[in-house]
Amino acid sequence: MIIWIAIALIVAKIKGYKIKSAFTAHVLYPIYIVELVYCFFQFNAFFGNYAFVKDPYPSILQKLALLALLPPILYYKLYKPAIVGSFLTILGTALNRIVISANGGFMPVYPTLSKITGYYKEGMLEQGLDNLHIMLTSETKLNILADYIDVGWSIMSIGDLLIHSFTSIIIYSAVVAINTQIHQKIKEVGEQSAIR
Repeated sequence: MIIWIAIALIVAKIKGYKIKSAFTAHVLYPIYIVELVYCFFQFNAFFGNYAFVKDPYPSILQKLALLALLPPILYYKLYKPAIVGSFLTILGTALNRIVISANGGFMPVYPTLSKITGYYKEGMLEQGLDNLHIMLTSETKLNILADYIDVGWSIMSIGDLLIHSFTSIIIYSAVVAINTQIHQKIKEVGEQSAIR
């Protein structure tokens, strides 16, 4: 979701980094492209076209999202942030699998804000639009790990937040690396001018 890019850029801006270069860094374009495709999927779902919600699209998009993180990781040598992001992704995936396993192969979901925005429509889960989600009730297990964090166009679990934080970590770290490179170049130019 584009919100993860926005979070990274907001945090970078608050910490005093220039974020304009994040929009011109070609190595970040794969991430932006995947996010735009994700927005396209969300847009379609918002207007009742659930063709992209069904397999194989979500699993393909997940793999592409992870692959899109590789160029900035390799180019800027963001190995430590990548290890942290990988750990959070593994932890988030484990949490999601635990709740799915506890509920017989289904992820409970509790829409709130999405009902108001129209993203979730009554009876969606009963129509069998996907084979993963069921309505969260008092009967479902481990509800604290279920999908209930509703932002109006997506309903996420704690595990989802951990998984998606990988994108924020890499974007933020790339902005820091870009700023460091710019300051290094300015310093080198200043030193060369002083020598002349």
